[in-house]
Amino acid sequence: MRPFKVLGVQQIAIGGPDKLRLRKLWVDLFGLEVTGTFRSERENVDEDICSLGTGPFRVEVDLMQPLDPDKKPAVHATPLNHIGLWLDDLPAAVAWLTGQGVRFAPGGIRRGGSGFDICFVHPKGSEEFPVGGEGVLIELVQAPPEVVRAFAALAADPGVGGAGETPG
Repeated sequence: MRPFKVLGVQQIAIGGPDKLRLRKLWVDLFGLEVTGTFRSERENVDEDICSLGTGPFRVEVDLMQPLDPDKKPAVHATPLNHIGLWLDDLPAAVAWLTGQGVRFAPGGIRRGGSGFDICFVHPKGSEEFPVGGEGVLIELVQAPPEVVRAFAALAADPGVGGAGETPG
C-alpha cells in the first residue's frame, strides 16, 4: 500500500524570459495577489509568488524568470515549468517512490521558497530509475497540518464538493 496521499495542487510554476510580462496577465489582469518573492543563484531563478484562492485550498502561482538565461536550470525554457502537489507525508513518499523506480532531481528533500519541505520528481527517467515525469517537473510539497486537516475534512464530508452533485 502507498504510505502517503496526494492531497491536491499546491502550486503551478510558470516561466518566461521576463516576469514583468507574466505579471501583466496574472497580477494586473487576472488579479492574483503577489504574496512574496524568491531569488536563488543555485536554482537560477527570480520569482514572484502569487496566490489564488484562500485558506488551506490556496494555490500558489509562481511567476519565474532566470537570473541568467544562458545558465541551467533554464526556468524559462518550458513555460509551464512545474506543478507542485501537496503530500501528507513527504519523507514516506520519497522512500516509497524511490523503491518503485522514481527518479528524483538532485537536492533531495529541502526547504522551498515558500517555507515548506520539497523535492522534485525528475522530468525524465534513467536506466537506474526508469520512472520520471514524462517531460514534466513535479514538485512534491509537505503539506502543513492545517492543509492535511482541511483536505481530510473535505474528503470526509460527501456534501462538500462531492462528485455527482447537481446545483439546485
